[in-house]
Amino acid sequence: VVLRPASGSRQQDAPGAADGLALASDPGGTLNFLAMVENLQGDSGRGYYLEMLIGTPPQALNILVDTGSSNFAVAGVPDPDVTSYFNPELSSTYRSQGIEVTVKYSQGSWTGVLGTDVITMPKGLYGSYTINIATILESENFFLPGVKWHGILGLAYDALAKPSSSVETFFDSLVRQAKIPNIFSLQMCGAGLPVSGSGTNGGSLVLGGIEPSLYTGDIWYTPIKEEWYYQVEILKLEVGGQNLQLDCREYNADKAIVDSGTTLLRLPEKVFSAVVQAIARTSLIQEFSSEFWTGTQLACWDRSEKPWSLFPKLSIYLRDENSSRSFRISILPQLYIQPILVIGDNLQCYRFGISSSTNALVIGATVMEGFYVIFDRAQRRVGFAVSPCAEADGAPVSEIEGPFTTADVASNCVSSVSFHEPVLWIASYALMSLCGIILLVLVVLLLIPPRCQHRYTDNDVVNDESSLVRHRWK
Repeated sequence: VVLRPASGSRQQDAPGAADGLALASDPGGTLNFLAMVENLQGDSGRGYYLEMLIGTPPQALNILVDTGSSNFAVAGVPDPDVTSYFNPELSSTYRSQGIEVTVKYSQGSWTGVLGTDVITMPKGLYGSYTINIATILESENFFLPGVKWHGILGLAYDALAKPSSSVETFFDSLVRQAKIPNIFSLQMCGAGLPVSGSGTNGGSLVLGGIEPSLYTGDIWYTPIKEEWYYQVEILKLEVGGQNLQLDCREYNADKAIVDSGTTLLRLPEKVFSAVVQAIARTSLIQEFSSEFWTGTQLACWDRSEKPWSLFPKLSIYLRDENSSRSFRISILPQLYIQPILVIGDNLQCYRFGISSSTNALVIGATVMEGFYVIFDRAQRRVGFAVSPCAEADGAPVSEIEGPFTTADVASNCVSSVSFHEPVLWIASYALMSLCGIILLVLVVLLLIPPRCQHRYTDNDVVNDESSLVRHRWK
């Protein structure tokens, strides 16, 4: 296993800036950002994926890009829902570590075995790199019908890596071995296009920096609050220019993250309810099915009609690097009223690209398709810029504006009490150890001679009400 080594403002960084951040392409070296442009395919319904060559001789697989998890895993056995899988026995460079690893998501899970092998990326960094790879041997609701990817590339921090944070993540391995800047950027170009369509929509994953051709205007940065998920701080939401007037802590309950592996914009239940009410009140539709808002029904219009004019703009305010300022990212209805199905010759049906969540606000593909998103790990910040491919019928469907004052919101909208997964796992292991000790004592007491045993009274009751903590939510 490759182990980890021991150890605010609106701006555009210039070439040669601090932390070795490169902006221009370097055709003669490891970094050639232009070669990474349009290296992704996919859509918001089934994710965006990158072609990767794994092992010796190389086996080509499509890998889902996921900024909401930290394991690199590929199908390791045949599966009805995948067209290809990685066969470790055919690779002379594969090294199994015999360590079982399980990852559970909000939908689906997999179990596999950890090992290492070499990878190359036809449209990525130049060269080969030794990476930790989990070969998936069993899965449930992870590979779904119609998906065109065969594995997952977790790009979040090592705090989320399984089975422990000591296992070096894919991107940390690249930074160390290729000596690239600790930054990557992501553009997903499915705005206004059918969800779960042909799977040929473009996108770009730029490893090691920022490609200027993938954005317009300025890059606005918000601090990363904690390095596990890409957790950010949201200050308020507006629907049709009207503030929802909620306490800002409601938007960050219990976290707000940027996650390319989540399809929709997910909102905490109280925020979701307020957004739906505001959209219904602001839209030009008098009566609308409640099942549309909950995602159990589609809404259909004549194909000659475009329903987007009936719905309002949605804006999310993020704290700027200068904490006294904020900026807002806005998506037009073309991003959250999503075409998904054609019925007959005349009807086009749409889904609501926003859903409720019990434990996080998630800026997923619904929003990310409007922007070029920079994950600047070196300076602990996430950047947003308008993406040129975020257009429908030739008009932009996303906006960034600022700065705005933060005088009307709390100085800190993130709860100081948060039970993050690494802490929960430590607590669970401690509880299991305690239970094991108690069980061992009981076994010893049962085995020693009766004269030495304690005669229990009715009041001597052992109560074990401890339980395992919940698995990782993604």
